[in-house]
Amino acid sequence: MTAHGSCLCGSVTFAVDLPFDRFIYCHCSRCRKATGTAHASNAVVKAAALHWLQGEDLVVRYDLPTARSFATSFCRRCGSPLPHLTRSGREAIVPAGTFDGDLGVKPQRHLQWASRAEWYADGTELPKED
Repeated sequence: MTAHGSCLCGSVTFAVDLPFDRFIYCHCSRCRKATGTAHASNAVVKAAALHWLQGEDLVVRYDLPTARSFATSFCRRCGSPLPHLTRSGREAIVPAGTFDGDLGVKPQRHLQWASRAEWYADGTELPKED
């Protein structure tokens, strides 16, 4: 099975061979800053499972120079986060919000829980609106 994804403007598209190796929420301060949210929601797959379909030349990568292994990638047109290979090149980190459809799986665990934002609230506690 394959999951498809894209950036906000649709200029970059990709496919990922399933299943994921891991599907996690990371609460570390770097992931919070990189996403602008309470946690990153990332699928991790082997590098060979990631296939760029369109617009790979529009993907910009940023490696945090002060970190041993932290990077982000984004579309140069719309700024949407996009998949990137780890520095080792063995795995691909795929921001889960970039997938276009239902994945049929849920995240498996929270990472860096002790580093979570003090204002983080489990979404099940909050009122719901459409």
